[in-house]
Amino acid sequence: MDGIGGGVLRIGTAAPNFSARSTSGQVVLSDFRGSWVLLASHPGDFTPVCTSEFVSLAQRQDDFERMGCHILALSVDSLFAHLAWIRLIKEATGTEVRFPLIEDPTLEIARAYGMVDAEASDASTVRASFLIDPAGVIRLITFYPANVGRSVDETLRALAALQAADRDDRLCPADWHPGEPTMPQPTMDNIGVLGSGLTDWFYARD
Repeated sequence: MDGIGGGVLRIGTAAPNFSARSTSGQVVLSDFRGSWVLLASHPGDFTPVCTSEFVSLAQRQDDFERMGCHILALSVDSLFAHLAWIRLIKEATGTEVRFPLIEDPTLEIARAYGMVDAEASDASTVRASFLIDPAGVIRLITFYPANVGRSVDETLRALAALQAADRDDRLCPADWHPGEPTMPQPTMDNIGVLGSGLTDWFYARD
């Protein structure tokens, strides 16, 4: 692995670059510039919640790809464990995991992304998702506890909302889904004196 920087990651900061082995060969994050990336980590191979997540992600991979988004998965387990695990997933569920599963046995990537404390000796609390835009900027960060799996539907919804907001320079309200109305950016031009004009300034719906 190389190219990993330090510091606290926040939405709007550059995603630390890395190069690491995966079930699909060597993966370099910067090679995906120009496309969206979902970087999804999990606590460990051969565990119930993680297996359910991988089945769900693999079954929805085509949906991500139609939206121009690549899935990269990350675990601290070794490459050999990864290969055995995805083979057993295919045998047990019939679902083929086609996206790369990256190894991170030294926790170098996990620490760079703030998934674990700098002093942590294991990754028992790692279940994080990062949506990275085509410019390599982190646009969404979610963390889940080890005993609760993430929602793939919500990840896809958030990706669609980010893409729609970027494309139209608009805002996506709560519970927005593709095809629903977005909201205009508030401007000082449409502030009324009082009453409904003021409401139109900060809560315009069109």
